[in-house]
Amino acid sequence: MATTTQGPAPTTAKAPAYQGNDKLLLGIVLAVVTFWLFAGSAGTVAPAILDDVNSSKEYLDAASMNLAVSITALFSGLFIVLIGGLADRFGRVKVTQIGIVLGIIGSVLLIFASGSLALPLLLAGRAIQGLSAACIMPASMALVKTYWDGPARQRAVSMWSIGSWGGSGLAAIFGGTMVKYTGWRGIFVASIVVSVLAFVLILGTPENKVEQKGPRKSFDVLGLLLFVVGTLGLMIVLLFGSKIGWASPTAILLAVVAIAAYAAFVMVEKRQSNPFVDFSLFQNTTFTGATISNFLLNGTIGMLIVSQQLIQLAGHKSNGELYSAWDAGLLTLGYGVFIIGFIRVGEKLLQRYGPRKPMIWGSAIVIVACVLLMGTNVLIGRYVILCVVAYSLFGIGLAFYATPSTDAALSNLPADKAGSGAGIYKMASSLGSAIGAAVSLAVFAGLAGTKSEIVGSVVHMEGRADNIGLRQAGMMGVGVSLVFLLLAIISITMTVPRGGGSREVGAVAPSPAPTPQLPPDDEKAAILSRLSQLSVAELQEVEKMALLHELGELDPKVLRQLVSTRKG
Repeated sequence: MATTTQGPAPTTAKAPAYQGNDKLLLGIVLAVVTFWLFAGSAGTVAPAILDDVNSSKEYLDAASMNLAVSITALFSGLFIVLIGGLADRFGRVKVTQIGIVLGIIGSVLLIFASGSLALPLLLAGRAIQGLSAACIMPASMALVKTYWDGPARQRAVSMWSIGSWGGSGLAAIFGGTMVKYTGWRGIFVASIVVSVLAFVLILGTPENKVEQKGPRKSFDVLGLLLFVVGTLGLMIVLLFGSKIGWASPTAILLAVVAIAAYAAFVMVEKRQSNPFVDFSLFQNTTFTGATISNFLLNGTIGMLIVSQQLIQLAGHKSNGELYSAWDAGLLTLGYGVFIIGFIRVGEKLLQRYGPRKPMIWGSAIVIVACVLLMGTNVLIGRYVILCVVAYSLFGIGLAFYATPSTDAALSNLPADKAGSGAGIYKMASSLGSAIGAAVSLAVFAGLAGTKSEIVGSVVHMEGRADNIGLRQAGMMGVGVSLVFLLLAIISITMTVPRGGGSREVGAVAPSPAPTPQLPPDDEKAAILSRLSQLSVAELQEVEKMALLHELGELDPKVLRQLVSTRKG
């Protein structure tokens, strides 16, 4: 879920004299937390937002609320590649700070979302939060990789990951706590406070950007616009199809526009010299399988959101009161604890077995969690226990999957394609979350009002009969994630080669992937080792060739001036 993003491939950054410190690292981690912890809590507290906004009159329906929940991850995924490239070009510190400011603006809009302005302010605020994440994620990770070296870099990356994974793991329980003690708006007040602190801590950091060499490549704006039109059209159909009618002219028109935009996008990208999505990367089947499964695994966030909302809407405690956001969020404590605690276990499994096995094991564990969450037919007391177990398994499964998947996607790419591949992989994470949540919530909302017993002839629904429709809708909404997970395992088994770990050295199956690339530090050391074997005359020749290469990249006018000076 947390990776670097795209930058200009043929450029390199000069080694900075500045070294990162704990003050900067804390600022970066807090900036990352503003998205994963604060913005990520909206799915859990959605019922509380609906109740508050509609306390006097209905200003917001379930479909619109579901769009507000999904649109943050959607905007993050759509623009993360573009903004990651801009951060490389114009400055990573600057873009990180812009992202923090955008997060503050988005939170302010959400705080004032009420009455007739509730829907536009909610959608605008959540969309701006998505743009904030698209700024902060790639730019801050690039700063971590640039301003720390060796063991210090490993520590900094771990802290960055804790901010990301820990924030997402604790978002539900944090959101529930804030709703109980301050109201849902308190979430975004806290976000503003933390964002200001992050901005102050990062303030004064020397700027870091990529040194531009050769002709500057323009960004594929047309490809991005087509992709945005297609994806937004798809999201609107998914979320509002049941409301406007799946066969209505509006729904059909939106679907046609989405399909046409995607078709045009594919054709345009194949002709671009610097495409928004480089389809040549998908010739590497390992990258393809890891990216597809990453999209699908992130889509399972829908089962967490649906089950959390179901508990609050249908679950009554022994005293007759409905479960609150606090009660529902508390059940996810195991998810946050286990996802943080087992991240390093996934890393060790990768080293021992290669990426394929832990990716499959992680997906299988999440399948067990999904099946448990589909048990909405039981009494609420037993379902709460199922949720505690399921959320913990969900965290373990994702932790097993995360590092091996990232390694499988990026380690075998050519060095000059690593930035582009990382951007696509991260985009798949965010879009998977957005589309997975949208589909699950669309199914849940669309079936919640039905009185027919969809699964009544197959599954006996225990307990109260007045909420059977809601519980059936929850079962089907969570079931969407089961489909995603089965497809993920298929993509892994068909594309990711066997072996690769310490127990299967020399037993790796043939793969179309190119030769693995060394990490930059190791590659630099290997080159220096080879150069040390050359004679002085050979080294002088190498230096001469490097100088000639630099001359070849100079502007022709400058070259002519140099030649004229030499002749004069």
